[in-house]
Amino acid sequence: MTAVTAPAIRDDLRQWQQALRAQFPIVTGHPELAYLDSAATAQKPQAVLDAVQRYLTTSNANAARGTYTWANRTTELVERTRERVARFLGDHRPDRSAVHFTSGTTEGLRTIARDWLPGFLRDGDEIVVPDADHQANIAPWREAQRLLAREGTHIRVVPMPYQSGSGDYDHRALAERAGPRTRFVATTHVHHVYGGDMNVQRIRRAVGPDAVICLDAAQSVGHLPVSVAELDVDFVVFSGHKALALPGSGAVWARQERGPAFAPGGWNGTPNTVGIASLEAALDWLDAAGPERVEHWTVALAARLTEGLRHLDAYEILGCPLSLAADSAVQRRQGIVTLRHRAIDSGDLGFILFSHGFMVRSDNHCQGDAGEKTGSVRVSLHVYNTVEEIDRLLSVLASLG
Repeated sequence: MTAVTAPAIRDDLRQWQQALRAQFPIVTGHPELAYLDSAATAQKPQAVLDAVQRYLTTSNANAARGTYTWANRTTELVERTRERVARFLGDHRPDRSAVHFTSGTTEGLRTIARDWLPGFLRDGDEIVVPDADHQANIAPWREAQRLLAREGTHIRVVPMPYQSGSGDYDHRALAERAGPRTRFVATTHVHHVYGGDMNVQRIRRAVGPDAVICLDAAQSVGHLPVSVAELDVDFVVFSGHKALALPGSGAVWARQERGPAFAPGGWNGTPNTVGIASLEAALDWLDAAGPERVEHWTVALAARLTEGLRHLDAYEILGCPLSLAADSAVQRRQGIVTLRHRAIDSGDLGFILFSHGFMVRSDNHCQGDAGEKTGSVRVSLHVYNTVEEIDRLLSVLASLG
């Protein structure tokens, strides 16, 4: 079959992408394979690999624990990268905010739930939890509810409402459910299954100016522009490994305006200095590449894929059906497309696709209890993916009937 370009991908953007793709050794070293699982973890450009080697061979030491040159350089690296994270997130008031390094999104959300949320909530307060999002943005808040109950503080968990069939938040229903005791809202920027931008600005309008909003940005930081100056949220949590840095790196950005100051409890142990070095390099690389262009590329590829899938009756595409058409007036998905074959089990489809050189995710995608009950195949894209890979994937999918 011939895939339909949706939207059109400009020649200058193709040339830009080719130059960036060449900077990923694992991708260029395996031209027979198409890595389509960047929502799970992203590949690393040479600049990040070089930064890691440079740090380990010139400055490796512990941070804030020595007076010699290597230790001082490492301490400077950690503090410099805090500032780098704030700047990358468009923080215009870094003097008021805070950045805390974590092992990733899961630990970051747990840290907020364990060390900050109990001091913010009072008996009878309500929190909103998105039970069809990633488990990492569900389990910590449910655990916090149980821990508070043991101490005699009983809070009510309000399930985030969703629009039927689309996976989008139902902001009108949320406005009806939210009340004066709604103090905290856990939300997601880009959904890890449906690929949609979850319209965080509407969350703020629905819950009012005083509620604290915590944003799981695991699928947005490193994939599209994220500006805390535009998003009226209080926490942004993300994983470095999904933003081209090493596994075991990530950060919590805290606005520090609603509720007590964010300060993780316990003793500050040795930070993941190698991961922090990789994160600084990754953010530098992404800024040079242009997050807007990265988003434009991956959205164009996702639109090309969904447009082609629309003509294959054997497949169901998860998410808002109105956003799949090339000429749709509603927002398109980001660089994530999740699908099912109507006759082939998703696990089997994943194995079939790998036999043709495609690496995809095929399972339930760690979705919460209110999410999909049947497995599916997720195709997730980044700047190193190509139009040719999408067209070849569509050809293989079409051959399966």
